[in-house]
Order: sequence, then structure tokens, then C-alpha cells
Amino acid sequence: MTLDTALAACGTTDEAVALLSDLVRVKSYPGEEFAVQEVVATWLRDQGLEPEYQATAGENRPNVVAVIRNGDGPTLLVNGHTDTVLEAEGWETNPWEPTLVGNRLYGLGACDMKSGVAAMLLAGRALDRHRDAWSGTVIISSVVDEEAYSIGAHALIDAGVTADFAIVTEASGPTPCLGSIGKVLVQVDVTGKAAHATWPERGINAAIELAKFVARLEEAPIDAHPRMRGSQTILSSMSGSAQYVITLPEKARALVNRHTVAGETTEAVLARYQAIIDNLDSPASFELSIQPPFYPPWETEVDAPIARSMHDAFVAEYGNEPEYGYWGFGDMNLFSGEAGIPTVMFGPSGAGFHEKNEWVDVETIVPTARMIVRMAGRLMPPKA
Repeated sequence: MTLDTALAACGTTDEAVALLSDLVRVKSYPGEEFAVQEVVATWLRDQGLEPEYQATAGENRPNVVAVIRNGDGPTLLVNGHTDTVLEAEGWETNPWEPTLVGNRLYGLGACDMKSGVAAMLLAGRALDRHRDAWSGTVIISSVVDEEAYSIGAHALIDAGVTADFAIVTEASGPTPCLGSIGKVLVQVDVTGKAAHATWPERGINAAIELAKFVARLEEAPIDAHPRMRGSQTILSSMSGSAQYVITLPEKARALVNRHTVAGETTEAVLARYQAIIDNLDSPASFELSIQPPFYPPWETEVDAPIARSMHDAFVAEYGNEPEYGYWGFGDMNLFSGEAGIPTVMFGPSGAGFHEKNEWVDVETIVPTARMIVRMAGRLMPPKA
């Protein structure tokens, strides 16, 4: 059968391990992704595809994009990121020397998310070589900076990427995701009036006025959602001068991290904080602003075509019904909540996200690639 041939072209676990190992060996902190993106581009070229570098807002930090055009039909965007978080302390192995123990491959980024990138690349090759199994356009995008400000995903969106469906291959294990919370970083700037600290009544202490707001932050309601949990917390609070001076702080600033749920808007969050400020009747002035990174919440309905195709692909690969997750946030928030593309997230199984001794189950990489191929065949059926 045509589909069976395409599935076989996703390769073997040994090939997946070799590809993943090549990716893990290259240090790729945010800002240092060029070398690993060269590995991605070289592999794609060696497999007969035609990748291109796409400039981003970062210097020498390109995305790698390979477009596979196969006649009329829908467009599927498949996305992964190659940057990693910084090395945590206490690794028992070299974070940049992939170490295979049983089915577990240890290395920085092995789980988050170079194994997902490997699966995406294997699926892209299979779809390119077996075009009789589907029709339309597949976009394979390896992006940078997801662990920081998502400048790679923003570059794709700003360039006008359009797709009918999107798959992000973040490691999810047995719980493919149909949504997650968003992130709004609210900066609160307070301006008071400087005065000699001997006569505080002559000024307006911005630190005290900010503290009044912080003390009442919990009054801001958090929307309820049956599958997501919103939250809010102060990340930092600063006032005064770094140098000792006996002067009332004229300026103060706080950062509020607000996790939003699907259906909750940024405007609603700001309005709730402004209501607290208004009730303070403060002599100081307050200014609220949104700082990067910003991620809108996202959710894809279980009966959406991409969700149904993911369900069937999961059952075909793993033999059991999936339990859907609604956790984490990242580039999928932008493709769904900002670009408006119906999106799902699934990838290999592993553990140690942002921790020491991160690992991935290498036996789940090829099944992830096969799920992508199965979904493409269903969402983008071949022309008669």
C-alpha cells in the first residue's frame, strides 16, 4: 500500500538515534543556534530536499525551512525548535555527548526538543519521497529561540506563513496536547516624587505605593477553565537606587507573570489590574505595559479535523486511546493563538525538561514521525 511505503520511509530507531545524536552534540543555547541549524539544513539537503535559511530578529540565528510542494491541496506546517535551555548543575554525563542507556538517550535537548526535530525531519523525508500518499504542501520548519522569546516562530508568522494545519513536535509522551495556557508579562511602573528621607512627607514613595498594589494583587480574579489552570505571581520588584542614598524612591517597578486560560484576553487582565490601581487612590502614577515574551492561550477542539486525525494516528501507532494534555506553552501558542492555524502538539516520550540528566525514549521517535505521515495522508489525501 502507498501509505505503508511512506511509513516505512520514516526510518529505523538506529537512524533516529544517529540523527538525534548529531543534534545533541552541538551546543545551541538561545543566541547560539547557527551551528545546529547547519546540521539540520545539511541533513535535509543530503536527503534530497531544498531547505532555505530564513532570517530572524537575531543576528546569525536563522530558521531552516523546507517547503515540499505536491500539487493542489491543504498546507501542513510541521515545526520544532533547536535551541535548548542552559545546562543545569549536576549532570551525571556530558550534556553534549549523547549517552544511550537501554532505550534512554541522555543529553541536553534530547527531550526538549531535538528528538521532536529528528522525528519531524524523518517525516519530511518520507513525505517528499512518497508523494503519491498525499497532496498539497508540507512546510518543515526548524526554528530558533523558543526557550527565550520565540523570535523564530515570530519570523515565520511575520513573513506571512499560512497553513491549514500545524503540528508542533514537542515531547509529550502518551498525552498529545490540544491546548495550553498563555503567558502575559505585565510590567507595573510607578512614579512618585523624590524627597530627602528625613522629611518623607515632602515626597511620594514609589516603593510604598507599589507595595500597596502588590499586597492587593490577589484581588484580581483568575478565569476558570475545565482543562487549564490560570495563575499570577510577582516575578520581581525593584525601587530606589543601587547606590546608597537617603532619598525617597521616585521610581518603582514590578513584573507580574500572568498565565491565562483559553478565552481570557490580555485586555481583561489589564482591566483587572487597573481596577486595583484605581481603588488605591494613590498619589503616585501607575503605568501598565505588556513585555515580551507574550503567548496567547490556545485550544483546539477534539472534533476538529486535525485533532481527529491525531487521534487516529495515535491509536494506529500505540494501540490505545490517547488522553489529551493541556499544559505548557511555546511556539504552538503563537501558531494557534496568533496566526490562527488549527494546531496540535505531540512528540516523543522523555523526562528532565530544563533539568539535569534530561533523556528521551528513542523508541518513540520514529512513531512520532509515522504519526505525522499518517496525519498528512488523512488531512491531505492524494488526488484521484
